[in-house]
Amino acid sequence: MALKICVLASGSSGNCTYISSENTAILIDAGLSCRETLRRLLSLGVRDDNIKGICVTHEHDDHVSSLGVLHRKLGAALYANSGTKDGTLINGKLAGLPWNIFLTGEAFSIGDLKIEPFSVPHDTYDPVGFVVSAGKSRAGIVTDMGMPTELIRTKLKNCQVVILESNHDGPLLNDSSRPWVLKQRIKGWQGHLSNEQACQMLSDIAGPDLRTVFLAHLSSECNKPDLALKLAKEVLVKCGYHEVSVRLTYSDKPSDLVEC
Repeated sequence: MALKICVLASGSSGNCTYISSENTAILIDAGLSCRETLRRLLSLGVRDDNIKGICVTHEHDDHVSSLGVLHRKLGAALYANSGTKDGTLINGKLAGLPWNIFLTGEAFSIGDLKIEPFSVPHDTYDPVGFVVSAGKSRAGIVTDMGMPTELIRTKLKNCQVVILESNHDGPLLNDSSRPWVLKQRIKGWQGHLSNEQACQMLSDIAGPDLRTVFLAHLSSECNKPDLALKLAKEVLVKCGYHEVSVRLTYSDKPSDLVEC
């Protein structure tokens, strides 16, 4: 049973990923406007009434800004842990939503998709990544994390598709005009993964099952797509995995659609 995966948007202006099996389609996060989310789904040939659930990684606005509108438009069920649900209550527009609460670390199902939420280090109430599987097909999604952990490595191993943050280049971040406090947050253990850290993560998780890597949440100011792509490809070749496809994600258009 194959999975289809497309990162509809990734970056500080909005995050949303489409994943489907033969019978079930879901979104991970809802950081694009409702209109733009539907437009990008339509560009893939996906009807909006096919979306059965929206799973939320954490409550930052670039991951939940259109959650209420999308829920009302699609009728899709909403899934989050209690920490993320509580975090969204800070945003008055998201109060009163009918959440399905999962426990971090315990798998749940939506149709024929199995979703495994796991803890990641980020500066929100209870942020998670997900492994989504159908049969033997597995996709891992970790778009915001400050540092690699053994748990994340374990979860991403044996996935055919990995969506992994590669947010910034260290020197470009240091030389940027961003305030010192923001730079420290980004580099901190609850911030965002650098290209170097992403490459180290790839060297740790790469194996014979890995087919595709999406580089996610690239900073428009503190990274260069060609640089992130080059470094990731180099580390995979060095590890002996020449056939792994490394692809970019974008804020202004969907990524490639892949199948595993």
